[in-house]
Amino acid sequence: MRLTLDDGTSLRGVSFGANRAVHGEVVFNTAMTGYVETLTDPSYRGQILVLTYPSIGNYGVPAARAPQSIEGPYESAEIQVQGLVVQSYCEQHSHHAGLRSLGDWLKSQGIPAISGIDTRALTRRLREHGTMPGYLLQSQGAHCAPETADQVDMTDEVFRSVAPATTQRYAGGDRRVLLVDAGAKDNIVRSLLQRGVSVLRAPWHDDLLQYWDEVDGVLIGNGPGDPSNLSPLVEQVRQMLSRGDKPVFGICLGNQILALAAGARTYKLPYGHRGVNQPVQDLLTRRSYITSQNHGYAVDDDSIPEGWESWFVNINDGSNEGLRSRSKPFMGVQFHPEACPGPTDTAYLFDDFINLL
Repeated sequence: MRLTLDDGTSLRGVSFGANRAVHGEVVFNTAMTGYVETLTDPSYRGQILVLTYPSIGNYGVPAARAPQSIEGPYESAEIQVQGLVVQSYCEQHSHHAGLRSLGDWLKSQGIPAISGIDTRALTRRLREHGTMPGYLLQSQGAHCAPETADQVDMTDEVFRSVAPATTQRYAGGDRRVLLVDAGAKDNIVRSLLQRGVSVLRAPWHDDLLQYWDEVDGVLIGNGPGDPSNLSPLVEQVRQMLSRGDKPVFGICLGNQILALAAGARTYKLPYGHRGVNQPVQDLLTRRSYITSQNHGYAVDDDSIPEGWESWFVNINDGSNEGLRSRSKPFMGVQFHPEACPGPTDTAYLFDDFINLL
């Protein structure tokens, strides 16, 4: 098998996933653990994922969860990435909860994977040139042209593919939160339920205002792709903000949707923020935190309108990591306070949001 990038880079390795050619944006993640959570994160929909940690697959994959369950460590019901790239794949996994190998899991869901790649050198190339499209192709199929590779069209259809088909309800307590789902991680639901909050999980393309009177607040979750493809959702959130009487909290993509609804702009980052070691600083308290992130777009700080303010900043590149209203209970963060497997430094933001309810 080989990985081919749009800049002409071609790397040969060993296949340990499905026998299938795919095309997608090649991105990287720097986490040392958590490949089960990462591979099922809807934010990676349509992407070929490079894991920089050199040894992958050593603890296998836990038992499949029951239908309709949101129990961890899975972040959704299926693998979301187009393909996987690693340096060393462990054939023999060893963990008390590991019931099958990573390779078997990938094959069962038709996901190709390649090992034997210098993933750290590849990551340096991606950082220097920016994330770029690429292909995973079967070596023996030299006749297999890139045009035959399966790909995901990154329009609003990808958001529909990762959103629930219908509204789902989870009982947790008297307070109720509307979770707007355009690819939200299941751990957002788990984080709210653990804090005694009931969750109404609605697809982003639903008529969200119909739920306004039965909820105490709104949480706009994460998801893949360009927030500008979700203009109908932006308009619905803008209407929510105009009512101004209930807390609204955005996470990752939700932060960008909130910003667009407030009148700000977003832009595509050169290579995105991905991994579990992204440092951010709270501009109000000056405290710093290590966060989990996975996004390719950011809010333009210079476009944040009057009445709003930057809240967090990325210490590495100075980009926006959150914004908030100066006078109303509206706030968003670009990172993941629900990070699973971690870090959990910013999980307190769920408590702050719930206190606002």
